Amino acid sequence: MQEFINTLIMKKEELFLLCIEHIQLTAVAIIMSVLIGVCLGIFITKNKKMASIVIGVANLMQSIPSLAILGFLIPIVGIGAKPAIIMVILYSILPIVKNTYTALMNINPDTIEAAKGIGMTPRQILIKIKIPLAMPVIMAGVRIASVTAVGLMTIAAFVGAGGLGYLVFSGIQTVNNHLILLGAIPAAILALLMDYVIGVIEKSVTPNGIKGSNGELIIKNSKKTPKTVIVILIIIGLSVGILGKVNFVKTTGKDTIVIGSKNFTEQLIVGSMLAYLIEEETDLNVETKLNLGGTQVAFGALKKGDIDLYVDYTGTMLLNVLGEENIYNTPEEMYTRVKEQYREKFGIETLPTLGFNNTYTLAVRPDTKEKYNLKTISDLKAIEKELIAGTTIEFANRIDGLIGVQEVYDLNFKEVKAVDGALRYSAIDSGESDVIDVFKTDGLVEEFDLVVLEDDKNFFAPYYAVPLVREDTLIKYPELEKVLETLTGQITDQDMMQLNYRVDVQGKAPEKVAHDFLVERGYIK
Repeated sequence: MQEFINTLIMKKEELFLLCIEHIQLTAVAIIMSVLIGVCLGIFITKNKKMASIVIGVANLMQSIPSLAILGFLIPIVGIGAKPAIIMVILYSILPIVKNTYTALMNINPDTIEAAKGIGMTPRQILIKIKIPLAMPVIMAGVRIASVTAVGLMTIAAFVGAGGLGYLVFSGIQTVNNHLILLGAIPAAILALLMDYVIGVIEKSVTPNGIKGSNGELIIKNSKKTPKTVIVILIIIGLSVGILGKVNFVKTTGKDTIVIGSKNFTEQLIVGSMLAYLIEEETDLNVETKLNLGGTQVAFGALKKGDIDLYVDYTGTMLLNVLGEENIYNTPEEMYTRVKEQYREKFGIETLPTLGFNNTYTLAVRPDTKEKYNLKTISDLKAIEKELIAGTTIEFANRIDGLIGVQEVYDLNFKEVKAVDGALRYSAIDSGESDVIDVFKTDGLVEEFDLVVLEDDKNFFAPYYAVPLVREDTLIKYPELEKVLETLTGQITDQDMMQLNYRVDVQGKAPEKVAHDFLVERGYIK
């Protein structure tokens, strides 16, 4: 408990900002969902042939995994708030559309006939009769959508939109349960708060004497009306203030460099290093969009222009992005190849390596090594049917990862349980898996006392870290290249492992570790 309180105190300012960000993103998504959902619900009551189509499409959206939707959206709308908000809207529309349609279609026909009999127009009937009577059922759908939206918005961190998911993802990557709780608990509280606020709004817009979505008869007290108005005004105020922040149109200043990173510790550290260097050595403003998803998200953002630079690895670039199979004889030849291809195909410049080679390898627990006398990856063949592989999701699906390992070493594990990030360390430590993929510079290898197996068939390619920068960015700001090359060859494998260790094991912030390293080496003051 004390450690959680210490984490809370240390992160209180960041937590506050992320809470505001989460509320803002969620509020925009809910407001847009309500506007779209209610309008669609009304539309299909007048066009009944479209009802099954619209509801069917909404059902289909619910069946598609949220990360898959984000994957489809990133190449179209880029990273940040836009894909996150669109994803939440697509998930939230179903209960609103369905409830609106159901409520309007089940109003007593005699009531409608009576309204027509006194001369009311169709529009008057809709606004003054149908919608008020349907309001409790409509609001029930809105409440479901709103609570769901709060939880879904945690995934926004995956595409650089921020919110409380940033703490959750950071905690997962560093095996820090306190950090996970620091993001999860406020998210749960926000969901309850959102349900309460929607309930207050429901009472204020539902006619007196009609049962609300909770089955209770609504009897309004005029003295409570000002409180309701205040709550609604706060929501509207937040939403209006948010719309400028959400950036549906990119508004980054002309002298701002946007730095991205993938979603693991090492990337957060080197991304922060580049940010500090640029801020120190140039007059440019720096915006960071760290902790994005894997290669697809980060590289997609670079190609689209949502970020100006990030650090990737030569092996990933050649095998995973370019799809080539030739590893080349030397790391220098590989570097030359990816540099040429990235410039030619993508208009992206590959700067010289930072120095460290973060190649993949496989690791096991000491007891597994002793039990089976394991030294090399080839030794796994004799006991493959007894082992569970607990690799990362990305590694499990890469030709330069598990797919290639199984082919080259002729391995067929008993089971493959793909998990994300640092969760694989927790899995192997608890015995839920027996062999995992690790990076050569992982700080958690030492913390969990794992044994790294020798890649005796030299399957894993070199993965030297290189800064990738858009060519148009370098043309616009030529001073960047010299600044970024300050770190060329300056970070060794051991350096990077120690930096990762400070974050993953000692619990230090990646940006603090990056800053301290640069100060220690004399790169910044």
